[in-house]
Amino acid sequence: MNTSHGTSVDPLERARLLERVHAAVLSGDESPHEPRPVIVESWRRSLEARIDPDLREPPLSFAAGRLADIRREHPLARWVPMLRQTLLDAADSTSHVMIITDADGNILWREGDPQVCHDADRVLLAEGTRWTESAIGTNAMGTTLATGAPVQIHSAEHLVRTYHSWTCAACPVRDPETGALLGAVDLSGPLHTMHPALLALVTAGARLVEGELRWRLHASDDLFRERNAHYLGESGRGAALLSPSGRIVASAPTAQFVPGQRVGLDDSGIVRLDNGEHAEVEPLEGGYLLRVPQRRAHRRPQLSLQLLGDGIPVATVDGARHELSLRHAEILALLAMHPSGLNAERLALLLHGEQGNPTTVRVEIHRIRNALGQDVVKTRPYRIAADLDSDLDALREALSRGDAEAALDHAGLLLPRSESTAIRAERDELLASLRGLALAARSPELLWRFANTDAGRDDLEVLEKARDLTAPDAPQRKVLEIRLRRLSEEEA
Repeated sequence: MNTSHGTSVDPLERARLLERVHAAVLSGDESPHEPRPVIVESWRRSLEARIDPDLREPPLSFAAGRLADIRREHPLARWVPMLRQTLLDAADSTSHVMIITDADGNILWREGDPQVCHDADRVLLAEGTRWTESAIGTNAMGTTLATGAPVQIHSAEHLVRTYHSWTCAACPVRDPETGALLGAVDLSGPLHTMHPALLALVTAGARLVEGELRWRLHASDDLFRERNAHYLGESGRGAALLSPSGRIVASAPTAQFVPGQRVGLDDSGIVRLDNGEHAEVEPLEGGYLLRVPQRRAHRRPQLSLQLLGDGIPVATVDGARHELSLRHAEILALLAMHPSGLNAERLALLLHGEQGNPTTVRVEIHRIRNALGQDVVKTRPYRIAADLDSDLDALREALSRGDAEAALDHAGLLLPRSESTAIRAERDELLASLRGLALAARSPELLWRFANTDAGRDDLEVLEKARDLTAPDAPQRKVLEIRLRRLSEEEA
């Protein structure tokens, strides 16, 4: 079932249709609708894990007596009050419960209306239980941890029949230092409470936590740099400061290291860099000092990408402007989204799905390298080797910080003419996150700005909330009322 169906159909009507789809698919009969691809893949994983659709309840991971200690040690513990305020105050707290899991799918916190919590207890949607797909089948928490992407699961999209009366939306939370999953944030409730905005809301909540974690990480980096900057001057050009996980925090002014780049660490004290050189690593308080005896004198090109909005995509290399075809813009966007690189097969799959041809991708990469320069895009794997500055990265960074004002500065759809599945998914996630931040901010100025983007111009909920928050005598109020009246007349 396509997502577009779910946004316009009554939740109860949709649940009845999903029940028929669930029964048909599991019995091998012809289905009245194709399940969404994310559901098909999740059911496949769950059935391969031998999950019985008639399973009654999830396994218990630990007893209630251990819960306090486990919570205290978990990195999301300090952000529970912020998530409570963001999710339960923004959503209808009488219809939903907020759930926070660890990376293994164990529920650590569950809060919400007492009646909904009571109903959740009856199906063991409770603290201490494990909700991975391999434990209880398709569910928002388990599926978001399995895919690493936000997901909404409604009614009979759950594989296990016990949960067909529930709807849920979840988003993973990642450690900005290592990229590792920390857990998932979820809103669950009775199936009649389904609303497409729930997914944007939990995504915004997860991004707020990641933004706070990133802010704390930056503060720790600043202190580490301040204490150890003198080593960079003393160690010559090939020196860098590394975080405990091997992330480059700072480097000597002429060193060819990029902050955020990672160095593989082991116990030998010697690491091999991507360019084949060897470097020494010495421990410092709070990280490491990396020293390279010799370094190639080679300046990295500067690449700027403009990928958002309706205009022609543009790549600027060392000041030289190049207008991009849609296909070349898609390839560069995907490489920017995967800084560690992609092989031809993976890039073809992201561009064209199962029909993708790696040979065609190789030809297009060859053309991009001829146009932009051999040092801008490297091969084996294909990756951007230049110092990159893009409006896409600026928008993603602003969203990750939960900075609605900065995000709206870069508001624009990612390659709006692209039909690539991966580009469309990123475009939809960015839009959902931006919309969720704008709505959660409850600021008439921010809502007005979002309402004047292509995505927000005809967004009924955004327009109504912006109108309600705007002063009656403000000129924007009249414009919003005119738009709402037009939308009402069009729907009639």
